[in-house]
Amino acid sequence: MAPSEQPSSQVGSNMKPFVSPELLLSLATAPLLVALVGSKALAEAIRELGLLSEEIFRGNGLPVLNFPSAARTNPDDRAAD
Repeated sequence: MAPSEQPSSQVGSNMKPFVSPELLLSLATAPLLVALVGSKALAEAIRELGLLSEEIFRGNGLPVLNFPSAARTNPDDRAAD
């Protein structure tokens, strides 16, 4: 075998990676942490929104509507008086 010829299995092992894996890992850590903290804040906001909507739909803050009784609005009852 000539010195310039190398087996195909050793050709890839001589190449250095363009960017080191440690650098890629360190660059990927910050966005991952931001996503985790952001998702926690989003989940808390959605929970608070659910509690607020429950309070609104419970009706504590709504005014009481005074509807006339059924006896007054029924024309048959007036004729009987």
